[in-house]
Amino acid sequence: MTTAAAPVAGSDASTKEPKRASKRSKGPADNDGWRVAFWFLLPSLIGFLVFYLIPTIRAIRLSFQRVSILNPAAASSVGWDNYVDIMSDDQFWGSVWVTFQYVIINIGIQTVLALGLAVLMSRLTESLVVRATILLPWILPNILVGLLFLFILDPTVGIVAQVFKFIGLDPIAFLANTTWVIPALALINVWKFTGYTALLFFAGLQTIPKMLYEAGSIDGASEWQMFKSITMPLLRPILALVMVVSLIGSFQVFDVVQAAGGGVQGSPGDPLGKSQVLYLYIYENAFLFQNKFGYAAALATVLMIFLTVITLLQLRLLRANQSDLA
Repeated sequence: MTTAAAPVAGSDASTKEPKRASKRSKGPADNDGWRVAFWFLLPSLIGFLVFYLIPTIRAIRLSFQRVSILNPAAASSVGWDNYVDIMSDDQFWGSVWVTFQYVIINIGIQTVLALGLAVLMSRLTESLVVRATILLPWILPNILVGLLFLFILDPTVGIVAQVFKFIGLDPIAFLANTTWVIPALALINVWKFTGYTALLFFAGLQTIPKMLYEAGSIDGASEWQMFKSITMPLLRPILALVMVVSLIGSFQVFDVVQAAGGGVQGSPGDPLGKSQVLYLYIYENAFLFQNKFGYAAALATVLMIFLTVITLLQLRLLRANQSDLA
């Protein structure tokens, strides 16, 4: 008579354990964390809703209307007429071209100078005093900077004119000259924002391991080779951020041009419209012309769409969500 064999110790049948859950279920602590985060985010969400989202939606609605700022209750719907008018508006395209010139000069010079300053600070000194000093121009209000350079670049009593006279050159009215007004305005912006941009780059450089530079130095790489092969590839996410922020800020320039764009005794947009950037043209249509508030809203909407598309393209081309450190 045979008997059933007893299970062998250590066999699969006796040691099999229930499978552990692959995913941890959310507990009370997780929910409490979301609640706490929500209350911290609430002030920013309210500010975004009140000062950005609602005005944006209202501006888009106004862009399909003919509105007078003096009598907004008498607004009338015009459909797509405002957008059709933009396509044939020579002054609009002129302001777009002026803005493009400003953007190219500003971003090109500012990015190169800021990156150079950041590398020098990272490689030579990390002094807090140096960082605070280069940030000082950024602290000044834009309108104050515009007025400051309005007098610095004055062709009669400005310090630049005095330097020109000292070295035997004729003074140039930079802010009232059709050739020099946009480069002058762009360089004013470069002076103001280079320090801030440099600190953004400097923060990015701090994330790059020092041992990579030490290894490159041991291998005999020059400073330029290490900058090209180590610094630039690993700094790409920060570079993408700086480029996006600088581009949006450059296309939205207004207050410096409003204060200094016409030169002494001139008007904003002078000379001959050569400093009439896009934001200034939007402002003029909204507040100086009686029945063009809707048209100004359409111009602002077109600018918003353009900046959104350019931003997405920049982030895509620069692979902002990827890092070679990973």
